Amino acid sequence: MKLEAILKEEFGYDTFRPGQKELIEMVLDGKKAMGIMPTGGGKSICYQLPATIMSGLTLVISPLISLMKDQVDSLNEDGIPATFLNSTVEWHDREERMRYIESGAVKLLFVAPEKIVDEEFYSWLSSLDISLIAIDEAHVLSSWGHDFRSSYLEMIQPLKALSTDCAWLALTATATEEVQADLARILDVPDENIIKTGFDRDNLALKIERGVDKTDYVLNYVKSHENESGIIYAGRREDVDKIYNFLKENDVSVGRYHAGLSDLERHNQQEDFLFDRINVIVATNAFGMGINKTNVRYVLHFTVPGTIENYYQEVGRAGRDGLPAEAILLYTPADLRLHQFFINKSLGDDQYKLSLRKKLFE
Repeated sequence: MKLEAILKEEFGYDTFRPGQKELIEMVLDGKKAMGIMPTGGGKSICYQLPATIMSGLTLVISPLISLMKDQVDSLNEDGIPATFLNSTVEWHDREERMRYIESGAVKLLFVAPEKIVDEEFYSWLSSLDISLIAIDEAHVLSSWGHDFRSSYLEMIQPLKALSTDCAWLALTATATEEVQADLARILDVPDENIIKTGFDRDNLALKIERGVDKTDYVLNYVKSHENESGIIYAGRREDVDKIYNFLKENDVSVGRYHAGLSDLERHNQQEDFLFDRINVIVATNAFGMGINKTNVRYVLHFTVPGTIENYYQEVGRAGRDGLPAEAILLYTPADLRLHQFFINKSLGDDQYKLSLRKKLFE
């Protein structure tokens, strides 16, 4: 069966988006490949479709536990058997899932990077027939990236030892030249197997508002778009709480998300937003990686993001359905002073801090 026919039959799409077919063909040829594609560019299809064809298991490394269930539920609804194993799964359920995977009935298994370096889990994983290793949000592998995670890097050698002949696919929406080169080196991806599709989003309007009263602007904007979904990003938890309380007092359907909330509260707020039980969520940049909500009509930045990569990731969460969307940055010089304060207080030597300051003013 042709790839286009499988795309239509399994996923309901008539045509491939730029870069998808090339990456899928490389994966099916057992190669190591990397896709640098815009947010909402259909990266997941690049490992989901091959998983329906390949004989063995597709192992997907995903950085956020909270998103695994959403992806697995969506795949199972489409008739593609998938499951996840992470710290939220009770032991009796875990044993049942592992037996199901061992039987060959599962096509995709989602795990967090920390699971790979768990000796007991790794020993079990080594017994499976793995056809493809897919690494989502791969930019967190690189120390040059804006969201570097050491646990991602620690899993690479064990993964390489796991299977010497399976295909590899690394996917990200944000990769500077330094990050791209770092990922290619870490994963042994040759230059000819790197697909970059560009980052233009014709449906997304980017705006900057200078010198406005930010709190009043946010309220007026949200009120004038009260039936639309939107994300408001703020730099600090205190700002998130302040904006959240202000909007709630003014009868806005709003939630909040930051690292100071309990796991349960963050999960519930995310679910409420994803399933349209609330229209607006106010959050730090802890919210959003891998979020697959297509009908976000606007993203407001209450403060300037720390890097251009952060900004790109965050505005890219608007308009994933292809319909018109807005991203508005509320700017004051005080925003940059806040980031300079964070840099000065951060860990790292003077050279590292200097590199962060340069990125801040690029």
